Amino acid sequence: MSEDQVIDSDLPGVEDAGEESMFNTADIVVFVLFVVGLVVFFFYKKYQESTTVTIKPISLQQLKTGIIESGLDIVKRMTDSGKRMVVFYGSQTGTAEEFATRLCKEARYYGISAMSADPIEYDVETLKELKEVEDHIAVFLMATYGEGEPTDNAVQFHEFIKNEETDLHGLNYAVFGLGNTTYEYYNKMGKDTDELLEKRGATRLSELGLGDDDGNIEDDYMNWRESFWADVCKRFGVFKSEDNLHIRNYKLVEHENMHTSKVFKGEMGYLGSYGNQKPPYDTKNPFMADLTVNYNLCAEDSDRVVFHCEVDVSKARIKYEPGDHIAIYPENNASMVEQLGKRLAIDLDQVISLDCIDEFSSKKNPFPCPTTFRTALTHYVDICTPPRSNVIKDLAQYATDENEKAFLLNLSSNEGKSQYNDWVMKDQRHILQILEDTPSLQPPIDYLLELLPRLQARYYSIASSPKIHARSIHVCAALVRYKTRAGRPAEGVCTGWLEKMIPSETDQFKIPVFVRRNQKFRLPRRATVPIIMIGPGTGLAPFRGFIQHRAAIVREGRECGENLLFFGCRHEKKDFIYEEELKEFEKEGIIQLYTAFSRDTDKKVYVQHLMEQEALKLWELLEKGAHVYVCGDAKKMARDVHKQLLDIIQDYGKMDKTEAETYVIGLENSFRYQKDVWS
Repeated sequence: MSEDQVIDSDLPGVEDAGEESMFNTADIVVFVLFVVGLVVFFFYKKYQESTTVTIKPISLQQLKTGIIESGLDIVKRMTDSGKRMVVFYGSQTGTAEEFATRLCKEARYYGISAMSADPIEYDVETLKELKEVEDHIAVFLMATYGEGEPTDNAVQFHEFIKNEETDLHGLNYAVFGLGNTTYEYYNKMGKDTDELLEKRGATRLSELGLGDDDGNIEDDYMNWRESFWADVCKRFGVFKSEDNLHIRNYKLVEHENMHTSKVFKGEMGYLGSYGNQKPPYDTKNPFMADLTVNYNLCAEDSDRVVFHCEVDVSKARIKYEPGDHIAIYPENNASMVEQLGKRLAIDLDQVISLDCIDEFSSKKNPFPCPTTFRTALTHYVDICTPPRSNVIKDLAQYATDENEKAFLLNLSSNEGKSQYNDWVMKDQRHILQILEDTPSLQPPIDYLLELLPRLQARYYSIASSPKIHARSIHVCAALVRYKTRAGRPAEGVCTGWLEKMIPSETDQFKIPVFVRRNQKFRLPRRATVPIIMIGPGTGLAPFRGFIQHRAAIVREGRECGENLLFFGCRHEKKDFIYEEELKEFEKEGIIQLYTAFSRDTDKKVYVQHLMEQEALKLWELLEKGAHVYVCGDAKKMARDVHKQLLDIIQDYGKMDKTEAETYVIGLENSFRYQKDVWS
């Protein structure tokens, strides 16, 4: 209550009024409120009795990811559109989605009408009724993310099939998994999906296929899809027709005199969102953050370039924790875009739309439309990754030279797999180079845009702590630049783009970002628990955030456990990133720093060798409840570190190999052994 609302008892007439009336003003107000309350309660009860509200339970994983099912009915969608085959994709980088689109297109050759489906858009409960669709086929292309986890868009589906009460009798299914053998839980989602669907009573149409991205996932998919279609033909009595060999999914519409306010300029989901920023910020609505700092952490004479970047997120109020990832949407090289425009003789600034021919498709455009050719080639399609064999096959018809056409068709055939791997994959030829090397090839730009995969966000471990840097997020990223086997220059899309953006008083840059939570790479809840961090090279990034976080705790005067950091690089004088900062933390007593410089000694020394030297200390810390974290290369480093950890446990824990492995599994299950690795 404010001062001007206080009733002053010294005012004339107030006391007299109290003596003359049975009820004062306050009593009347209370009585009126009581009556109003009774009326509201009465009508609320009547409303409750006439209305039934069903609230579906939300899983812990959904709360963590923010993914809540939207409730679309897959059976209704299929029957309304006359589809009998649905291809669900669990995709994190776009590969599974790309394969789903291809499989649906191939289905037409067999007289089967198919649709691709993002499982997050549908009420997974309606899968139980899919048996109502006659001769239906449900395909699940499931990628494995991180350490055996479902992709973000497949979380609710995975929870659904894990539920033992789920009944899927009558569902006809096939599964292809996408994984990478460098990871410990290779293709876990594909294997789990296949096994769980069978346990829930579904009928397997074709054997499980597994794709290895560390090998040749294109070959793996092609081999599986051949056996899949053979099984479909046998089961349903269909056969392949070559009549509609080149079927289009989208038609080109050119717009004249369209106002720029109606044209997408790189936004990922919502027109004008980059100019009118509103939370929440996510994959379809990234925040345009100011790039405030960008410099090279390595010495000038180093053969490596590692960027330290800082983006200002204060206006977005984005929250993050040490261990989270920041996603950055890059732009394709502007020179490559210009060269493609010139090679295909198009006006890059023409406003266009690619509209889906299938009116029932949930995906109306392959990317945000309307937009320009330039924007599509810059922001929306991947022009740097070597194209898959199906793209080359579909483009071959546009080669006017018969020898070039035959060459391209052979690359995309079963007989030409070896040549495709050699000429396209090993030589790392992107679409512009293929066009340059086959001069008579002149595909329509709209068909090329339809065939090329979407340009994906790049994810980086956050290299800061909000306890020290609440208004900004720091990134540590190594520049990818090399010459291909064919002698052509190549560079990473995102790091090559970042290299060109050095902020100054005259040059300001904004980049689209959002934060992805990483619940599987978290500091212990109790700061007194010791931690062991192993991260050579840019694997140091998340540990910089961990160390900053614990430094803030120490500086607050609170108790903190031991913090051991094992770091390695090639040369101390050239590649020791964040050297001064780490040594200052060591001087403060916040960390114990162990370093290996592999090229500075006659015998190469790596982080696993440092672990061996400190084996007793590591074992004692493990026995005290320490948490172990590994970040960096999955293919070699993480495996060597894992092996060394097992050796230490065997030697100092007096265990055999099986007992040591069981001990490590226990660490993993209790979240005391966490990895953030990449291949």
